[in-house]
Amino acid sequence: MSKYIEFLQKCQVTKNLSSIKKLHAHLLTTGTLFVLHHLHTQLIATYTSFLPNNCLQTLTNTFLKCINSTNPLHFNLIISHFCRQGFPFHALASFSFMHTNAVSLDTYALCTTLTASSKLKHFNFGKRIHAHVTKSGFFSSVFVATALIDYYSKSINVKDAALVFDEIPDKNTVCANALLSGYSQAGLWIKGVELVRKMPVLKLKYDHFTLSAALRACTGLSSVEMGRQLHSLLLRTMPDIESDVFMQSALVQMYGKCGMVEKARLVFKLDGMEIQNETTRDLVLWTSMLGVYGKNGRYKEVIDLYREMLQEGIKPDGIAFLTVISACGHTGQVHAGIKYFESMTNDFKLIPGPEHYSCLVDLLCRAGELHKAWELLNETHYKGIGNCSVSMWGALLSACVESGNIALAKLAAQRALELDPQNGGICVMLSNLYAQFGMWDEIGRLRVLIKQRGLRKDVGCSWVQVTS
Repeated sequence: MSKYIEFLQKCQVTKNLSSIKKLHAHLLTTGTLFVLHHLHTQLIATYTSFLPNNCLQTLTNTFLKCINSTNPLHFNLIISHFCRQGFPFHALASFSFMHTNAVSLDTYALCTTLTASSKLKHFNFGKRIHAHVTKSGFFSSVFVATALIDYYSKSINVKDAALVFDEIPDKNTVCANALLSGYSQAGLWIKGVELVRKMPVLKLKYDHFTLSAALRACTGLSSVEMGRQLHSLLLRTMPDIESDVFMQSALVQMYGKCGMVEKARLVFKLDGMEIQNETTRDLVLWTSMLGVYGKNGRYKEVIDLYREMLQEGIKPDGIAFLTVISACGHTGQVHAGIKYFESMTNDFKLIPGPEHYSCLVDLLCRAGELHKAWELLNETHYKGIGNCSVSMWGALLSACVESGNIALAKLAAQRALELDPQNGGICVMLSNLYAQFGMWDEIGRLRVLIKQRGLRKDVGCSWVQVTS
């Protein structure tokens, strides 16, 4: 069988579909394919590189019917291949074939199919698997139960994920981490904190993922007291914390979100860069510290840290450039901001995204260069560069309101409403500009438009943690 697999692998590399079909025909006519079941997986893997989805589905059904075996291993390999290669629908179809043809479903098939269901957003299929798991007693498998929690979490159905967690007879840390991940994705930070506190009662140990998720919850809640407690726990239980850049990054972000910039800087200085050699790992920590300075209005420190970052040989990513360009906008360094924007492509071969163009527009608007911002937006709009977004036009409109530029404000508002007709905030900003100049007739027309479209502006709010 090894010679067949080696031949198929060579055909896959050379894209020789004709030879693959000839071998497939030989295996069918000689009956070899019905005996060597592992060849099915290799043939499917090879055909996946060539055939479109509809042809692949027909071919898969043919392969499955050729497997003259009730051993789930042969089918599991096919399901796993489809799931890993980005064909979740074919994975579900293969699982359905197993169930229909009375092939026993084991924990591997159930876990892999649940992963495929979450990728495909096929919620009904996942619920059917849940029902089968309940009836067949697979809840005793912690692997299947964890896969169910992960499935419901990725389906943004955290309530059902929590119910599954409560029903697991023998819980472990992996189950708890899967539920913590669901709480983080849904932004249910309080629920995440409650679960972390309940884990010792359930006799579950903390691992790196648990503590990292707990730090993210503290960041989401701006809960500095619990964050400090977690930091103390990390120092006691992780003597080599300086080697874990991602945990340090979570600490930096937590302190930064709580406004404790100096504390974040102290954690950052423990990064042990003389020991580390992986630039990509270092970049996470540097970007986190840049973000802390930027979000706390320490714009001079952003630019200084960025220069230090380049001196250390760290290659910046798009997030780092976004923070630096924004800092230039807040400090009035227009030419420097444009220079950094251009260096993305010229020096680091990065493609600016819509957020970078939006930041550059904001930089120009803050400097009063409204017409330059208008020209940039027109260029991105007509040439399709950067994908003009509502936020870009909104930034220009806001600057026009501050400077009293009515003509440009109307054009910016028009473009923004073309992209998002239901954006009430755009109409409110334009109405404020009209009110400055006593243009009551224009305000009246805007109110009619708002009423006709049923627009409304979301109410903002803010909160802080109060400790006694």
